[in-house]
Amino acid sequence: MPKTVADVMSRDPVTVRPETSLKEAIKILAQRRISGLPVVDGDGKLVGVISESDLLWQETGATPPAYIMILDTVIYLENPGRYDRDLHKALGLTVGELMTGESLATVHPDKSLREAAQLMHERNVRRLPVIDDASHVIGILTRGDIIREMAASQD
Repeated sequence: MPKTVADVMSRDPVTVRPETSLKEAIKILAQRRISGLPVVDGDGKLVGVISESDLLWQETGATPPAYIMILDTVIYLENPGRYDRDLHKALGLTVGELMTGESLATVHPDKSLREAAQLMHERNVRRLPVIDDASHVIGILTRGDIIREMAASQD
């Protein structure tokens, strides 16, 4: 019988709230040696994920978009909205300001491991929050979890 996400996921993952300071989130990631955290609201429902790549904005900053001036008119060669988002992330102080909250990839515990792996590959994500029908975070599935299961099944 094929393995499900529930068979392999880490249960009761560490979570943070949108108002958690970045300093605290960074400390949790470093102490636990993990690369991301689910972000939940007061009811425990998933609202986003904060990852190492989100936090890198704190070090790299934001690069202004390229533009040209013609007759006192600024013409942007890139989307200036992207610069606004990048700048907001570079200056953010809380998890909610940096987290990825849009179009999150999630998985339900009853899905097959194959389906979860395919979703991770398609969305190019390192982890999938595992949620129940009410969007409460009940676990996390990482690439490492899948690889360890692949290794165990070959024995």
